[in-house]
Amino acid sequence: MIRLRRYGLILCIVDDGLGSKALKIAKKRGVKFGAVFLGVGTVKNKALELLGVNESKKEVAIMGADMRDAIAALDAVSEEMAFHKPRHGIGVLFHMADFAPRGENEIYGGDEVDRTSGVSYNAIFTIVDKGKGESVVDSASKAGSKGATIINARGSGLHKTNILFAIEIEPEKEIVLIIADSLLTKPILKAIREDMGIDEEGKGVMFVLDVKRAYGLYGK
Repeated sequence: MIRLRRYGLILCIVDDGLGSKALKIAKKRGVKFGAVFLGVGTVKNKALELLGVNESKKEVAIMGADMRDAIAALDAVSEEMAFHKPRHGIGVLFHMADFAPRGENEIYGGDEVDRTSGVSYNAIFTIVDKGKGESVVDSASKAGSKGATIINARGSGLHKTNILFAIEIEPEKEIVLIIADSLLTKPILKAIREDMGIDEEGKGVMFVLDVKRAYGLYGK
């Protein structure tokens, strides 16, 4: 039987090198998983533009937890990293339609497709160890997925991070993003979970977000 619970997805955009700090703060507040990947932010500064420097390196941290813990975690990250100050960071909280965390055997919520809501696509995220992203794509393709994007990242989960010379080493991860028709979401989730052993401890994390609008999706 599926237990219905509300889970939240936190997205934080911070300066290069601060993604791990956001993860550490959030993990103390009950965050179940996290991953950091690189991004580029625009800098609106005339002096920098004159020098030909108009971009800054950013890190994007995504984290998930029970909605109550997610709210507490985002509040803590925002306070400790001073998001209330200009250019210190951005934090956003989303509701996850489905969530299959490490070591748990249920999918939470979103099991039935409601076409009347206007939602016709889902964004399926799968976080796995580096080198396994292609296998996720293959599994999803067998279930009807038309394509995917693999994003390199580094992860931080419930399991202890390796330490070398007193320096924490975060394992490299791959985030697989699939935009799929909501009618295909359940079979795609099932295929990936079974093929990749997602329900086994430490094998990966999956979650789903509702897509309210989608552009550039063509063909069947």
